[in-house]
Amino acid sequence: MNYKLFDMIWQMFYMLSGVLSLCLTLISLILFGLRKYFQNRKVKLGVRSANIVNVGIFHPYCNAGGGGERVLWCAVRALQAKYDNVKVIIYTGDIEISPKDILGKAKDVFDISLDKDSITFVYLKYRHLVEAKRYPYFTLLGQSIGSIILGLEGLWKHPPDIYIDTMGYAFTLPLFRYIGRCKVGCYVHYPTISIDMLRRVKQREYSHNNRSYVVRNPFLTWLKLTYYRLFAKIYGWVGQCSETIMVNSSWTENHILDLWDVPFKTHRVYPPCEVTHLKSLQRIEENSDELIVLSVGQFRPEKDHPLQLQAMYELRAFLREEIWTKVRLVIVGSCRNDEDRVRLKDMQDLTKFLSLENNVEFKVNVPYIELVELYKKASVGIHTMWNEHFGIGIVECMAAGIIMVAHKSGGPLLDIIETSEGSQNGYLAADALEYANCILNIMCSPKEEKDMIRNAARSSVERFSEKEFEVNFLRAIIPLFNQNI
Repeated sequence: MNYKLFDMIWQMFYMLSGVLSLCLTLISLILFGLRKYFQNRKVKLGVRSANIVNVGIFHPYCNAGGGGERVLWCAVRALQAKYDNVKVIIYTGDIEISPKDILGKAKDVFDISLDKDSITFVYLKYRHLVEAKRYPYFTLLGQSIGSIILGLEGLWKHPPDIYIDTMGYAFTLPLFRYIGRCKVGCYVHYPTISIDMLRRVKQREYSHNNRSYVVRNPFLTWLKLTYYRLFAKIYGWVGQCSETIMVNSSWTENHILDLWDVPFKTHRVYPPCEVTHLKSLQRIEENSDELIVLSVGQFRPEKDHPLQLQAMYELRAFLREEIWTKVRLVIVGSCRNDEDRVRLKDMQDLTKFLSLENNVEFKVNVPYIELVELYKKASVGIHTMWNEHFGIGIVECMAAGIIMVAHKSGGPLLDIIETSEGSQNGYLAADALEYANCILNIMCSPKEEKDMIRNAARSSVERFSEKEFEVNFLRAIIPLFNQNI
């Protein structure tokens, strides 16, 4: 036996163990030091108070004007109505927008009025670290590490007593819980990674987050699958740090239960939708000479707006020219950044390429009043995102009496749209041809059948109202307040 080689291996192992122990000790000391620093900083800034509870809400894109922002502002309104001694801190990266303008947009877009005196905006300068364009490779990991840095900036500027992440940055949860010593909760719109994403990579299916060069290469597929599996494990650990978990749909709940595995802390809280006012709208589309197909959603890649254009292209083949000239697709959406604006320009170019420019109209960042007018005029709604986590725009269109055609997956399939005979409240489709056929079916259906679907849709959306959201949201966050109020 070669004892010299054995002794060398043992010494190497002993040295590595020593280095690892030293690293772990240094990390522990750094974490302990940070924890004491932020505890002292709370005292220095006057955050600790016997009467005031500071609730920090992490929402770096609070001025985006999408469904996630409606959740944010309804949550803030619920907190203000329930607790007199709560001060709300909004961690945002919209550094160029004033608090007055942010709250003004919340009023204009969502018709939500808030008490500005109990809201403090903490502006984060490093929001660019969570933008996907910075990480062409290992995007999930890059954005997650970026969110930790962004969270540290927020924690340093204004440490809260209670921390709630409402944008899906789960990697900030252990930071605020163990370093900031906060009570921690989260509202999950969409899991950062999902079982479906793992399945698509494993089966080598092309998608916006699984590029063609990865699909074609078995080694790159194996490498990405390994990376996804490791990331899913870490994501599960950070998610378990949350003391209360709110999910927005059955689809999201199923994935979060698979990944985080804490069912006793997980609550399904449907996002708030403006249904009361929309259900009472007086429709005018029956008196119109045109048929409006309405799309509502942010200009993000996963919304798959090109599929809507392809559906219109397919629909044109089914219609006589004199009928086709009366059909108009109106795409309403908000642009968060330059990436979204480039995407919008690409969509406009695709419209011209498909010779649809006379039948498609884009409306960007429209005020709520204008959106309501479109709800009155539209006959059909279209939503094309695969595995949409919920679909606030779908619910609002249904409340307004618009017959929806949504993707046969995710929240629309599991929670919102029913297609069974006798209880149908909308349509589901999976590709451009199916969408075109559904729209054609709606156009050709008698008024009595369409009215039956509209009435069923309007009756089904009450469970998604803002009132229901606020009741369930306040119930879910009780564990965070038990030791603070």
